[in-house]
This record gives sequence, C-alpha cells and structure tokens, in this order.
Amino acid sequence: MGTPPAPAWAILYYALHENDLVQCWQQNLFFYKRFIDDVIVVRALLGNVKPLQKRSTSFDLTISIINNKIETDLYEKELNLYLYIPPHSSHPRGVFTGLISGQVLRIKPRLLARGHIPCNLNPLFKRAEENAQEYLAKSPAEHEEARKLKQAEAQQQIYFHLQYHPEDPPSREVQKLWRDYVSHPADDLPLIEKRNVMGEKVGIRKLIVAYSRPPNLRNRFSVRDIHSRGRNVSTFIR
Repeated sequence: MGTPPAPAWAILYYALHENDLVQCWQQNLFFYKRFIDDVIVVRALLGNVKPLQKRSTSFDLTISIINNKIETDLYEKELNLYLYIPPHSSHPRGVFTGLISGQVLRIKPRLLARGHIPCNLNPLFKRAEENAQEYLAKSPAEHEEARKLKQAEAQQQIYFHLQYHPEDPPSREVQKLWRDYVSHPADDLPLIEKRNVMGEKVGIRKLIVAYSRPPNLRNRFSVRDIHSRGRNVSTFIR
C-alpha cells in the first residue's frame, strides 16, 4: 500500500462502514470475511439479480463453484508481460531474481499445498527463458543501436507536468490543443521543421502529459525526511 501504516488506516476506515453494513444485512449473510480491504461474502439472493455465476476472476485469483464447493486457482492475464529486470540494468545483484523468487514463494506453499499441479509455475519460467534468449540473441552493436535510438526519441519529446485533478480537462484535450496550435498548426509549418533563433531545428515531435498525484495520507502523516518533522530532539534537552 505504499507506506507501513496504510493497512491499519484501511482497516479503521472500512470498519466504520462495515459495522453498519453487517448489522443491516446480517440476516442475509451466510459467510463474511475481510482482510484489510478485500472482502469475500456469501449472501442470500434478494430481488431482481443476475443469474449466479459459477466462475469469477479478480486480480490474480479465480474463484469457482464446483459441486457446491468453492475452489480457488491462480489466474494470469493473457497479456502478462512478466517484466523482469534485464541483466544489464544497474540494480543490486539480489534484485534481479526478486520477481521470480516472489512468485515461487507465493505459488508453491499455497497452491501446491491445496492440490494444484506445479504447471502453474511453467509460464513464469518460460517467459524468463524467452526474455533471456531474446536478449542474448542480439549482438552488442544491436543493443547499442537500440540504446541510441531510444535516446534520440527522448530528445524529440517534451513533458507537460500537471498535478492530477478529476475536474481538469483530460489529457486527450491537452494533446488536441498541442496538435492544433503547436505541433501541426493548420496555417504554419510543423514544429519539427521549424528553426529557433540560432537557425537550428526545434526537433520536438511529441508531447507527453505527465501527471503527479496530490499529497496523500502517507505524505501528511508519515514524513520520511527527519529534518522536516519539526524541532530537533536536542532543542528539548537542557
């Protein structure tokens, strides 16, 4: 959740609603369990409701009703990219296998202990092997060319930083204004072809609207910078 106190805050926040919810619907609740902000409920059907689904997927979990029993299984998206850290990245050595180790530790004791077969681990290692083969198949010159191409593309783009607010115009409107009046105006040259006062091409092709989030509870109550917490301890000691 981003900060150590966040689970406790979520528990307290949701408990206020949970007390009223459970008390109001307790006669129709056959099963109710919550872990922080994740809830699983078995309740009676009331009024006009959709037919009961025998299978539901949420995040990385599939819940099924088979022979009047609830069964769970691991769910992986078809477009899961398994974004491992590449071997040439400047990270500590122990970080490179973090995703793989974390997945194995998550899958092995939980799923295998419930009777699932080890094939759930196959996509994880298969994707890792494909990534390694793809990287090793390229020559150093190809890696250097890809790096230079990425740097060249970065030099042709500028960033427009905004603090996100739901009532602000969406990024597509900002991009439309950029295209209509800056990058490709109807009565002028495209921005990429214009020259500055030094006679050099502007070279800007793309605008990226970069949003930053407003301060959250972590920023308000869990200050990381020790010098911004107020007076030093030594000032209270005579």
